[in-house]
Amino acid sequence: MNGSADVLRLGTTIAEMQGIAMRRYADRTALVAGDWHISCAEMDKKIAQYVRLFKSHGLKRGDGFSVLATNRLEVIFANLAGQVMGMRYTPLHPKGSEDDHLYILDFAEISGLLVDDKYFGERGRVLLDKAKLKALFTIDGSFGVPVSGADSMSDEPVAIEARSEDIAQLLFTGGTTGRPKGVVHRHGSIVTANLQSLMHWDWPNEIRFLIATPISHAAGAMLTPTLMRGGEFHVLPAFDPKGFLETIVRERITATFMVPSMIYDLLDKVQVEDYDLSSLEMIIYGAAPISPARLAEAIERIGPKFCQLYGQTEAPNMITYLSKADHDLDRPHLLQSCGIPLAPNRIALLLADGSEAGPEEAGEICVRGPLVMEEYWKNPEETAKTFEHGWLHTGDVAKRDVQGFLTIVDRVKDMVISGGFNIFTREVEDCLSSHPSVATCAVIGVPHPRWGEAVAAFVVVKPGCSVEGEDLIALVKEKKGAVQAPKSVEFVDSLPLTAVGKVDKKVLRSRHWDGAERAVA
Repeated sequence: MNGSADVLRLGTTIAEMQGIAMRRYADRTALVAGDWHISCAEMDKKIAQYVRLFKSHGLKRGDGFSVLATNRLEVIFANLAGQVMGMRYTPLHPKGSEDDHLYILDFAEISGLLVDDKYFGERGRVLLDKAKLKALFTIDGSFGVPVSGADSMSDEPVAIEARSEDIAQLLFTGGTTGRPKGVVHRHGSIVTANLQSLMHWDWPNEIRFLIATPISHAAGAMLTPTLMRGGEFHVLPAFDPKGFLETIVRERITATFMVPSMIYDLLDKVQVEDYDLSSLEMIIYGAAPISPARLAEAIERIGPKFCQLYGQTEAPNMITYLSKADHDLDRPHLLQSCGIPLAPNRIALLLADGSEAGPEEAGEICVRGPLVMEEYWKNPEETAKTFEHGWLHTGDVAKRDVQGFLTIVDRVKDMVISGGFNIFTREVEDCLSSHPSVATCAVIGVPHPRWGEAVAAFVVVKPGCSVEGEDLIALVKEKKGAVQAPKSVEFVDSLPLTAVGKVDKKVLRSRHWDGAERAVA
């Protein structure tokens, strides 16, 4: 049973939603990047030119289209053109290996690839030589097909060829072992995610949305709802705390998206109080757990502007939402929550046997509804496993309070089992982060000859602060008990992060588990 078999599919496409916005707000500025200020009407014409460029090189509805790029407006034009044509979109991880990129291009049957040759020229040439592509396009035109060729194409309107039943996105999970899995989303689930954002987010009246995370990945999902509300989408090439804040002040930015590590950088690396952030009304954050103590600090120093998204590749961004009103310092327990489910999602907390967890009992978050992926690409075994008992199993373990707020206590795979006790690493991390000297931290299980696994903590200390490992162990022991207290604390300058800002625990684990037959004891 797939994720959407039991619900009505939405008979529209993401391209139709974008087309409505570009016609309705034709004279308004849609995109801002450096000196570029592009109106909706100009963007609509640019998309038509890209469609004609792609077709002239043999691309068509149903083909796979991929991107390996930084934040460039050409990426937006190409993606939207692909959506109009009914192609399925697959971004390549910017930090992925050559082998990973070649595997995905082959496995996903990619026909067209756009490469930012300024930053990925060497890799792009390898992919051009080794991958089976109809065409490889480059932004700066140093090889392959320059996208500047679109400028000579007609900008007359083109028909939307995409159909609601088409695959809109084929997204690959990071994976913890083996090859990444391809997540299939038809237009219905992507349209659902956008409608949920339009319905539930704490939108400002005037939207000037700033993005500094990769638009080829999660940040790109912010574009359509911004356009649908007549807003401007401001794009930075990368995140730099000082430049980010200066852009907010200069452009009077009203909304932005961040991952927790970016928020920590604003708190630790710049004097955020020195910047006039009065225009900023909505800071959406997600993609990784956030420390409740650091979130409280952010609210106190930046203001009551925060909203949290919780989702995953298989159910993108919109499983639950924690509103601005729920980021309440007088209700500190809510700062640990990922919010309440968004309509029309159906949520259950399931135990291993498929039964529902009781009140305040931890269970795996499981989801049904039109947001959910259809399947894993060419992988019926993993699809069946993920949809066991008829629900999408997220792998996240949570508790639900009487008001319906969910609090994630761990990932199923991140649980440490020490001496027969289940230890939720998220709870230990939150406890460690409550210490005033701790900037951020990560907790994993490491091999132990007696208990199987032992709790190990990796800690980044705030600038100008100091703390002893023994003090942090004692803090967790006092608040959570001896079983959950780390057996070791290692102080590090920084934690390894994935491209989307999540702590990469695979890197931390590899130092302790490489060579072992499995990553649990």
